[in-house]
Amino acid sequence: MTSIMPYLLFDGNCLQAMEFYCTCLDGELKVQKVKDSPAKGVMPEQQQEKVVHARLKGTGFEIAASDWLARNQTPVQGNTVCIFLESTGAEELAVLFEKLSQGAEITDPQKQQFFGSYGALNDRFGVRWMFRAGPPAM
Repeated sequence: MTSIMPYLLFDGNCLQAMEFYCTCLDGELKVQKVKDSPAKGVMPEQQQEKVVHARLKGTGFEIAASDWLARNQTPVQGNTVCIFLESTGAEELAVLFEKLSQGAEITDPQKQQFFGSYGALNDRFGVRWMFRAGPPAM
């Protein structure tokens, strides 16, 4: 089963933003920083305090987020909110990735990461999509 939720990308203030949303929306917040993840060994020192993944769950809503960690890309208005597709079935997401990639800019080809299979693209309409398959995150 694939779930769809908004995914927010912040420029270094993800923790503060998600804590604020948590107080406003009264949900449960889980946060993992780069330094506390398997990514710590491949990320530079200045990225260690950034959030690699945050998830806010409440009654009737779920929001995922992270700090902008792509060193070769720049956050600009329009690419900091995306649609996040998550599934326990990699095959199901591979089919969706293939369909949505028609005419798209593939920014991250699907491949295995420490947190599961991951891929991302900007579709032909300029909407950013992120795909993750694996066991439920946080």
